[in-house]
Amino acid sequence: MFEIIQIAVLPHNANYNFILNGGGETVVFDPSLARPVIDVLQEKGWKLDRIINTHHHWDHTDGNLELKEYYGAKVLGYSQDAKRIPGIDVKVNEGDEVQICGETAKVLFLPGHTLGHIAYYFEELNILFSGDVIFAMGCGRMFEGTYQQTYDSLQKIASLPKQTKIYCSHEYTLTNANFALTVDPDNQELIKRQKEVEALIQNDTPTVPTLLETELKTNPFLRANNVEEFARIRKKRDVF
Repeated sequence: MFEIIQIAVLPHNANYNFILNGGGETVVFDPSLARPVIDVLQEKGWKLDRIINTHHHWDHTDGNLELKEYYGAKVLGYSQDAKRIPGIDVKVNEGDEVQICGETAKVLFLPGHTLGHIAYYFEELNILFSGDVIFAMGCGRMFEGTYQQTYDSLQKIASLPKQTKIYCSHEYTLTNANFALTVDPDNQELIKRQKEVEALIQNDTPTVPTLLETELKTNPFLRANNVEEFARIRKKRDVF
C-alpha cells in the first residue's frame, strides 16, 4: 500500500508538505517545518526514514535538521546543490532511479525556479512531485534560472503522460486561475476550472494535486508556443 498525506503549513496554509508511506518506509517531501510532520507521524505511529528535497529554498528545507535529529532520517537532494541542502546525506542526479516507499522514482533535473531544482517522477504510479517548477495553472517564479531554462523544464513536464498527477508545493491556484484568465479569457476550459477552484477554496478543500491533462488545457505557461511567449506571460505574472 502506498499512501500520501498532504500537510498544509506556513502562513495561509500556502505550502504543502507530503508524507509518503509504503514498502516499510516513511518519507517526507520538502518539509517546511518539523513539528507538523512529527505530529502526523506520531498520530500514525510511523518513524521517518528519509527527507527528500526538490530544491534548497527555506520553505522546503527548514524542517530538515530537526527531523533528521529527531528520527535519524537521511536527507536526499540534488548533488550539484549539496552545499545549500541542510543535512544532505544522499546526492542524486538527473536520470537516477531512487526506490521510495517500495516504488521507483526517476530524478528529473528541472532548473529555472532555482539552478538546482529537481523533481521525482513515479512512472508506474503516474505521479510527479514537482516542488516549485509547476503549479496548478502556474509556474514558479525564476529566482536563479533563465526563461529558456524554465520553459524547457515545463516542456519536459508537458511530455509526461497526460494522466500524471502533479503534487506541487503551493496553494496558489485561485490567484493563478485569475491571472490565467487575463492571458486566455476565451478559454472555456479555463473559465470552467476557475469556478471549480473558487468552490474548492470556499470549502477549504485543496486544489492539489492537479492533473497534467488539465494543465495542458488551462495553464498559460504550459500553453505558451515558444520561449518568447512564455517570457511575456511570466513577466506579466510577476507584477499581477
